[in-house]
Amino acid sequence: MTKQELQVVNLRRQEDFAPGWYVVSRSAAVLETHPKRVLLNALPIVTFRDASGRPVALLDRCSHRNAPLSVGRVIDGRVQCHYHGWEFDGAGECKRVPGLCGQAEHPARRVPAFACRESQGWVWVYSEPDVEPASEPYSIPFADRPGYLTIREHIEMPGPLAAVAENALDVPHTAFVHSGLFRSNADRTPIEVVVRAIDGGVEAEYVGEQRPEGVVGKFLAPQGGEVAHWDRFLLPGIAQVEYHLSDRAHIVTTAALTPRTAAVTDLFATVAVKVPIPDVLLKTVVKRVAMRILRQDIEVLRAQTEQVQRFGEEYFASTEIDVLGLRIKKLLRDAAAGRSSSSPDERRIKMLV
Repeated sequence: MTKQELQVVNLRRQEDFAPGWYVVSRSAAVLETHPKRVLLNALPIVTFRDASGRPVALLDRCSHRNAPLSVGRVIDGRVQCHYHGWEFDGAGECKRVPGLCGQAEHPARRVPAFACRESQGWVWVYSEPDVEPASEPYSIPFADRPGYLTIREHIEMPGPLAAVAENALDVPHTAFVHSGLFRSNADRTPIEVVVRAIDGGVEAEYVGEQRPEGVVGKFLAPQGGEVAHWDRFLLPGIAQVEYHLSDRAHIVTTAALTPRTAAVTDLFATVAVKVPIPDVLLKTVVKRVAMRILRQDIEVLRAQTEQVQRFGEEYFASTEIDVLGLRIKKLLRDAAAGRSSSSPDERRIKMLV
């Protein structure tokens, strides 16, 4: 690894930043004509499409005089620096230096490149430069499957990845932050939660849960009854909620979380819904209510983040019904340190919902 590449890796080392695949953009936002700048854990990366139309990703820093490549343009599948016109291909090789009589390619002129894939409507970037990953990006279940309506949204969330992931998978807050929309704080009933380690993450299964009494539950499953519910976190940043509301009603929300900075996380949501409701009505109602719920989460996460910054550190007191939060933080810390997480295969918890 070159000195420049080592500097890139060191810039991005944090105790809770797990290496792996992260979504950085919608597919449609990465163009063949203009470069696009994204931030991955505060590291500037430029994305564009090469001559074959595939998305590629480079460090957003020209090797010549450090100008940002993202303010340049794309020419024949290469990104051209706005400062002196140096051109780089999708592998980071310098292919043209205007005015230079000799060969443009040289190891010292190369820009670090990141593995990049286009999958299921998103562009994914691998977090380490000049590495051929041993795995492919996460395959989002039920996305674009026949019979399912698929909705995709990109939302900027305040807070670090661990806090946003916990919020997305946290049942107790829904009776307060989303009262009436999702759950109610009245007439709560006991259920059992089974927490288990899964490959690359952790899962909570809620046993004996009745259909949530808020607007969402009544709309998607007006008949009521018991539901099957799982919450999952998968490294490096997948937060997933799955509900079987009936034989004919199934919803899976998969949030690909990408740390933009230490205090901002990009949430790339894919919602796959199957219910006996016309897609036009479903898309209108579900999207409207979901965005209202997300705005409520944004406000509480912003307040939480500001308090942590104000006091200068996190100080958390937890109970067993904080089902996944501490496990998520441990998974991230262990992955960042290159350790395998060890946890009990299964644990059972009682809680009221």
